[in-house]
Amino acid sequence: MSTGFIIFLAVVVIFIIYLINIYNQLVALKNRFENAFAQIDVQLKRRYDLIPNLIEVAKKAMTHERETLEAVISARNEASSLLKAVSANPGDGNLMGQLSSAEGLLNGAMSRFNMVMEAYPDLKTNQNMMQLTEELTSTENKVAFARQAFNDSVMSYNTYRQSFPQTVFAAMFGHPVDAQMLEFEDREAIQAAPKVQF
Repeated sequence: MSTGFIIFLAVVVIFIIYLINIYNQLVALKNRFENAFAQIDVQLKRRYDLIPNLIEVAKKAMTHERETLEAVISARNEASSLLKAVSANPGDGNLMGQLSSAEGLLNGAMSRFNMVMEAYPDLKTNQNMMQLTEELTSTENKVAFARQAFNDSVMSYNTYRQSFPQTVFAAMFGHPVDAQMLEFEDREAIQAAPKVQF
């Protein structure tokens, strides 16, 4: 064997090992963000399970607020069905966007529910309502932490996937697109300056 052939063989082996490393890193980062989404999934399911109980307790006191209660349940059902679809493929940007929108609608419906509930002092002091509200608040905090961990994992995956030379090989290795972060807020509304009128 000539020295040139040995050097060529060594270069080929190093290149193959380098490609294997890129593939393994892409897989590890994808698994990390999928696992992070699984944590969101657990917390959102808990939240979706608590909401009907909260509405059931409120129904007895809020007999004239049927439209508000139905809006919350409708938004909850929509978000819950989208969560199932996203759970099957947390890397699907289209589904993630739909879940973000559904969560925005649910958050809006819950805000209206909370405002209407202010008109019912007996309901606010009801033990069951207080306990459910506390559990829901705790769950929403857990969702926020899980979402932050997910978004951090997505950013790590996207950064690695977009870097050179990984970007050249990512599609070939089954990673053709970036993962999408999960945002529940309307970014444009948050970034817009508040308007104050007197």
